[in-house]
Amino acid sequence: MIELSCGDARAHVSPLGGELTSWRAGGRELIWTPDARFWDRSAPLLFPAVGWRRNGKIRVDGQDHPLGIHGFAASQWFEVVEQSGASLRLRLQDNEQTRAQYPFAFEFDVTYALRNSTLEIALEICNRGGGPMPYACGLHPGFRWPFAQGAREDYSLEFERDEAPFVPVIAPGGLFSARQRAIALQGRRMALNDDVFAREALCFLNARSRAVSFCAPDGELIVMTSEGFPHLAIWSRAGAPFLCLEAWTGHGDREGFEGDIFAIPSMIVLQPGERRGHSATFAIHGP
Repeated sequence: MIELSCGDARAHVSPLGGELTSWRAGGRELIWTPDARFWDRSAPLLFPAVGWRRNGKIRVDGQDHPLGIHGFAASQWFEVVEQSGASLRLRLQDNEQTRAQYPFAFEFDVTYALRNSTLEIALEICNRGGGPMPYACGLHPGFRWPFAQGAREDYSLEFERDEAPFVPVIAPGGLFSARQRAIALQGRRMALNDDVFAREALCFLNARSRAVSFCAPDGELIVMTSEGFPHLAIWSRAGAPFLCLEAWTGHGDREGFEGDIFAIPSMIVLQPGERRGHSATFAIHGP
C-alpha cells in the first residue's frame, strides 16, 4: 500500500487496480473495508467500460472480445508516475492481457490528492494508437454506512439540483431496459433504507446534479462533486453497511444492443494522441 498524508488525514492506495483502500479524515475511517459477506472491494476504478456488456463481450472491427463488468482496470497493476506526501499519480498502459480484451493502445492515469478534509480523484485517458479509441470510465468508492453518529436508517442523500424521481430498470444480465421505476425522492432528498437497494443500483443518467451529499442525521456530510462525469449511480445491498457514490462517463449496454464498441451509448472517442480528463472531489463536512 502507498500512504498519503496531510495533517491528520491519511489515505492508502493499492498499486493493484490503483484502488483507494482507506481514507481517514476527522478521526475516523470513511472507506468501506472489503468483506466477502457484502462486497469484496473498496473503491475500484472503472475502465475501459462501465457496466455490463451484452454476453460479456465487445465487438471491434467485426471481432468479439471478452470484457467483464466495468472493464479490467481493477485487476491490473499500475505503476507509480509521481508521488509526494499528499499526492500520487499512477498509470496503467495497454499490455498483452488488456489488448486481448480491448484492442487499443492507451494510457490510463489516476491521481489522488489529499487535503485535510477533501480527497480529489482525477482520471486521465490518452489514446496512444493510430486510430480512434472509444472508452468509458468511472469511480466506484464505497463509504461506511453509518460513517458518523446516528442509526443507519436515518441517513439520507441530497442532490444539488432537482432530479427526475425515476431510474432505469436493470434487466437480467445487467443490461439497461427501456422501462423505468419510481424512486422515493422528496424534493432533492431521498431517505436511505434497505428497500431502496432491494433491486438494482439507482442510475441517474445525464444527471442535472454535479454534487450529491451523503447525509448523517447529526448533520455531517460526505459530498461528492464531479467534473466530466455525466452519470451518477448510488449502490448498496440490502442490509450491507456501505454505500457507493459513483460517477460514470458511460453505462451498461441496452437490451437488444448488438452494435460494435463505437455504437455503445455514452462512449467517448479519442483521436490519436488526444487526452481527456475526469475528476471528482470528496469532502467531509462537520455538523
